[in-house]
Amino acid sequence: MKENAKAAEGFNLIELLVVIAILAVLGALLLPAVSRAKGRALQIQCVNNVRQLGLALQGFVADNNAYPLRGNPDYYSGGYPEHRQNWMVALESTELSIPGNSTSRVSFKTWAGEGVWKCPAAGKPSNWPTNNLYVSYGYNWCGLSLESDTESLGLGGHYMGNPSRVTAPPVSQPEVACPSEMMAIGDGLAGGNGKVRDGVRVLWRTREPKDFLDSTARAYARHLGRLSVVFCDGHVESPPLKRLFEDTNEGALARWNRDHLPHRERL
Repeated sequence: MKENAKAAEGFNLIELLVVIAILAVLGALLLPAVSRAKGRALQIQCVNNVRQLGLALQGFVADNNAYPLRGNPDYYSGGYPEHRQNWMVALESTELSIPGNSTSRVSFKTWAGEGVWKCPAAGKPSNWPTNNLYVSYGYNWCGLSLESDTESLGLGGHYMGNPSRVTAPPVSQPEVACPSEMMAIGDGLAGGNGKVRDGVRVLWRTREPKDFLDSTARAYARHLGRLSVVFCDGHVESPPLKRLFEDTNEGALARWNRDHLPHRERL
């Protein structure tokens, strides 16, 4: 009877505080693991998006023996009609074979849906200017380059698109020296020298990046310091941002350029 009466009294204050402290410690230990698990899940979804964009790119190249132009200012006057207005529209318009039915084809936009263009871990910041687009994915149209360069080392055309020169002609398929080592499409980031700009339509390494509204911190937080990228041969990797935007070894630099050379002179 006495034992039952004591049990009915419940916890005293010290015991209650001990229980609360234990729960707080357990919560602190579990929170990083839960955060990492959520981040990993979002990264997997992003990798799937990038893989599908890679399928569209391969379909375009197979049909045209060339990579889509970054932009096509001559489209409305009949120039390079298959490249549409820009690389994103060109990929959306690319027709892919329906799985299980080799005789039927459907546009990539219809097949994949618009959600394929949105990274789930890259929401537009609340303080982002209303007149600025925020884009999840970028195209390696420039390669390793500066804004002042006129010739492109990337996939989006032979020229950088300066006012004096358009991006055309397009890069032909044989011009990519090593497709398995040439980055094509990934998280839309432009970086170098410790700074990264996000929300852009380009995947770009340059020594002239700008941090915009804490974009560097957002970029490194997006996928736990990694980036989702599909290569010209269709395989997908998640390399660290530091390797992409800070490493100066030959292998890291060559992956930006269609001739598979490091081009250190542009650092």
